[in-house]
Amino acid sequence: MTPASAHSPGPPAAHRNYSLLTAAAVVTSLGGNGALIAAAFAVLDAGGDGGDVGLVAASRTLPLVVFLLIGGAVADRLPRHRVMVAANALNCLSQAAFAALVLAGQPQLWQMMLLTALGGTGQAFFSPAAEGMLMSSVQGEHAGRAFAVFRMAMQGAGLGGAALGGAMVAALGPGWVLAADAAAFAVAGALRAFLDVSHIPPREAGGGMLADLREGWREFSGRPWLWGIVVQFSIANAVVGAADAVYGPLVARDDLGGAGPWGLALACFGAGTVAGALLMTRWKPRRLLLAGTLCVFPLALPSAALAVPVPVGALCAVMFLSGALVEVFGVSWMTALHQEIPEDKLSRISAYDWFGSVALVPLATALAGPAEEAFGRTASLWGCSALVVLVTAAVLTVPDVRNLRRRTKEVAVGSGSADAERPVGGLG
Repeated sequence: MTPASAHSPGPPAAHRNYSLLTAAAVVTSLGGNGALIAAAFAVLDAGGDGGDVGLVAASRTLPLVVFLLIGGAVADRLPRHRVMVAANALNCLSQAAFAALVLAGQPQLWQMMLLTALGGTGQAFFSPAAEGMLMSSVQGEHAGRAFAVFRMAMQGAGLGGAALGGAMVAALGPGWVLAADAAAFAVAGALRAFLDVSHIPPREAGGGMLADLREGWREFSGRPWLWGIVVQFSIANAVVGAADAVYGPLVARDDLGGAGPWGLALACFGAGTVAGALLMTRWKPRRLLLAGTLCVFPLALPSAALAVPVPVGALCAVMFLSGALVEVFGVSWMTALHQEIPEDKLSRISAYDWFGSVALVPLATALAGPAEEAFGRTASLWGCSALVVLVTAAVLTVPDVRNLRRRTKEVAVGSGSADAERPVGGLG
């Protein structure tokens, strides 16, 4: 299936944008997933330890959290494709400088933290703009299929990028993988420079940045299904992130045979997301958020499997299943946003989505060690699993989550619907 066939007929500019956005997202997913591995090994090769790796990772997350809401307001005020290209340029330059330092030998920790923070700042402005841009490139009732194709391409490229990046780090060293990521940002930025926004209605002049932020907050807080699911995933992402980043490697070291089996399990999760996206190219659940939220419950299974712990084969099966089903949620969530949020507010809503996705992850990761000391690793993992179940059950008490239905006809933007775009998606 080609990207253009994934959505219904619409403005030629929108079709062209969808193809460009998909191609650019594949390029950056290939580079970015390898760069995450390379950055960690760059710190270790420079003499750092696990704590230093955490500091560099936190240096990316902190500016992402700080600037996301501002990035959403900027992307709804300025042409989104220009914001995306500027953010890609910043990411390209920061990664190129990081690569140069690593290739030159012995980069300092503060230098790596600073350059990683610049990358996080670029991501804070890029993500809300890309979210709005993607949604404006698909049409009506075929939007869900288009989002599924887009996410399938993204997840597949991410899976391949992680495997390729790991092999390149082993063969060439982390510096060259970081350089490749910088080149990927340059290519993706060039593709996004050709995006056409002529089919998007011009935005009326607003009352300033603060007024835009207040308007975005009203739009967000006035929809219980929206803020309820964002709160749900702020907790679920945090505990799953802590289990994956901290407990998973420890269980693998002590009980599963080392890093290899854990890497295989993570790869199975990635393969599951590709399979889930493929499923969603065919399946169109009528109650979007109910179907998607029910598919979040299995996200509790990997933590439970690590708590036992189960054999590697069973862990891989659990990871594949949870990846596939959480991707059902991801596509359903994107389709609901596309259907319900006015086009001129998409980037601000996306910023809240991303903010909820990442805000608690650093805190949960930092508390994972003390929780293990206080309660034990097994109890902590069961706690992670229980929290996913509890917050998912809680959000099902919101009537709109249970009852929001897929529309089969387009509704005018002025009445509360929109045609818009989303890159990777914060919650999914």
